[in-house]
Amino acid sequence: MPLKAPQDMIFLIVDDIDNMRRSVKAMLKLIKFGKEFYEAANGREAWKLLQDEKVTIDFIISDYNMPHMSGTELLGLTRSSKRLRDIPFLMVTAEANMDIVAEAAEHDVDAYLTKPFVTLTLEQKINELLTQINNPSPFNQLLHNVRTLEEKGNLNGAIAAAKEAAILNDRSSKPFREMGRLFGKKGDLQKALFYFEKAIELNRLDVSSYHALGQLYFHQGKMEMALENFGRAMEISPRHADRAINFAKLLIKKKQLPEAEKVLRLVLKTKNNDIDFKEDIAATCYDCGLMTLAVKCYREVLKEDPERIYLNKKIGMALYAAGEVNEAIKIMEKLAEKTSDDIELFLALGKACFSLKRLVWADQWVSKVLRLDPGHQEARDILNKCL
Repeated sequence: MPLKAPQDMIFLIVDDIDNMRRSVKAMLKLIKFGKEFYEAANGREAWKLLQDEKVTIDFIISDYNMPHMSGTELLGLTRSSKRLRDIPFLMVTAEANMDIVAEAAEHDVDAYLTKPFVTLTLEQKINELLTQINNPSPFNQLLHNVRTLEEKGNLNGAIAAAKEAAILNDRSSKPFREMGRLFGKKGDLQKALFYFEKAIELNRLDVSSYHALGQLYFHQGKMEMALENFGRAMEISPRHADRAINFAKLLIKKKQLPEAEKVLRLVLKTKNNDIDFKEDIAATCYDCGLMTLAVKCYREVLKEDPERIYLNKKIGMALYAAGEVNEAIKIMEKLAEKTSDDIELFLALGKACFSLKRLVWADQWVSKVLRLDPGHQEARDILNKCL
């Protein structure tokens, strides 16, 4: 179905800089594009708006680099929605570097626009994009058919359409990536591997195929190959670390902690400046027993943001669990001076002192626990051993 004329469209402009949103809106009005405009300060706000079925959006112009949710994360969510996936999406970037191109291409961005730009450039880009969508090439039409046939449950038909697309354009990785995904869905892992390998042979920036290969090699028990592919994907596009995190959690669930630690260290290397992300990684490590890495992450976060004083307790308890008992006691004793009711902290100190046979101190700390909770069995057991 043909798209509306640009003057009749409802535009959504997404950018965390107010002046940029106003500037884009003014340009659109100058060329008489758009009958109505919505604005959002980041991808999260835009996604909330897009989920409102009472709101109709015909065209999205989104910045790439925004807090809370990036432009490509918004693009990925939009493309994953049957109702929204065909909305034209113009990505605005400060620079078209490798990870931006790879990430946006994975989610089928319609076009890029590099800052700074003028009104004429915006007009030309929108017109080119709409012409391309309204007059799809045979190649793009076949890729559209792949999706339609898959949704109807016709996997063989979808694979046949992808093969036709590959014949039409044997230099594009996309048909081969689709075949890899479809054969994986059918359970034919050998063919899935073959086609994903073909995809990355054609396009060394095909992030999706590297991730898929990582998963396939993992299920075959080929851990080094799995890690190599996940590592390559994150080198290309660090923002895709969430998939690697899920992989690490799967390894943790399977009690493969050394392998999980390797994945987490790879992720940290690519997102070293994101302290909120680093704190989440630390919590994951803490929960599964990777205490040395947990301590490292917590300390780095605390160094970057000294206001997060609550992390000292985590550091102390992680050090104790890692066997660094004396250092753990020093940290936890300083914290204990500032609280009168932290049962978890007092118990940890009691256990740490008891492990070093400092029975008087162990007695003191578990007694504090029992004053707060007389029925605390673990504290009672330690106290009895101190007598």
